[in-house]
Amino acid sequence: MKLITILIPAYNEEEVLETLLERLLLVTTEISNYQFEFLFVNDGSRDRTLEMLKEMSTLHPQIAYINLSRNFGKEVAMLAGIDHVNGDAVIIIDADLQDPPEMIPEMISYWEQGYDDVFAKRNSRAGETWFKKWSSNSYYNILDKVSNIPIQNNTGDFRLLDRKCIEALKKIRESQRYTKGMFSWIGFDKKEILFDRDPRAAGTTKWNYPKLVNLAIDGITSSTVLPLRISSFLGILVSFLALLYMLFLFFRTLIFNDSIPGYPSMMSVILFLGGVQLISLGVIGEYLGKIFIETKGRPVYLIEEYYSNYRQYETQKAQEEKTFQLK
Repeated sequence: MKLITILIPAYNEEEVLETLLERLLLVTTEISNYQFEFLFVNDGSRDRTLEMLKEMSTLHPQIAYINLSRNFGKEVAMLAGIDHVNGDAVIIIDADLQDPPEMIPEMISYWEQGYDDVFAKRNSRAGETWFKKWSSNSYYNILDKVSNIPIQNNTGDFRLLDRKCIEALKKIRESQRYTKGMFSWIGFDKKEILFDRDPRAAGTTKWNYPKLVNLAIDGITSSTVLPLRISSFLGILVSFLALLYMLFLFFRTLIFNDSIPGYPSMMSVILFLGGVQLISLGVIGEYLGKIFIETKGRPVYLIEEYYSNYRQYETQKAQEEKTFQLK
């Protein structure tokens, strides 16, 4: 039977783990023609998440877990999980149960039809404020217009990826990651399915607005160099307007002998040009900072502990085959 890995990044999710496991087991036990592995990535949790995963793994052999050495963030945690996927496909799902596990059979059905990337698009987003919904839609509309690749609006990380997509993502070793853009960048046959996103089953969200803003900046700067071009065009436009203003002042003085107020006009021009320069330097600094981080060549993540019954079974099987050949 084919093996499907369900990848679950987890950060301080002790309140929801038991409910999540119960729903996953209810769904997967109904699918008899596949084997399943539940791969949890503990992203430096400070609660009992790791202890609970260890306890649950003794009762349920399909549970595997990766314990990262510290909190690296969800984007990196997903890469750590993708690097250790044993299955023929992976389903990425959030631990908070906003992504319903009951959609897994439908995803598998489309995968069997030949689709490589079956992603879930949010039809509605329960438990979120109107401002968050509006800002999210606005951001994705802007990103889709400026990006060189098509970006799926109102989609998260909840999707099924074929093995060929897994291998493609494993080759992308950027430390400043925007995985939603990478899903689009790798291409392959995609299928969209709609769902109504539920509110969190328990606990509180780990995404505050500063983190969301940082993720948005990473998404734009990793998908396009358009902000750099805008800075260049803005510099050309300001220089052109400044030249026109200088000519206007020159001819006004020459023809009408009109006195020019010095201090107010000078300060307004200086402040305006200074603002344009700071904005341009900030845009350049974002890209330069990414270059600086990438050139360090540090590993994207570090693992403190990895446990998998599947790996133990494969190791034991390889040792038995080697022993048999020696005999």
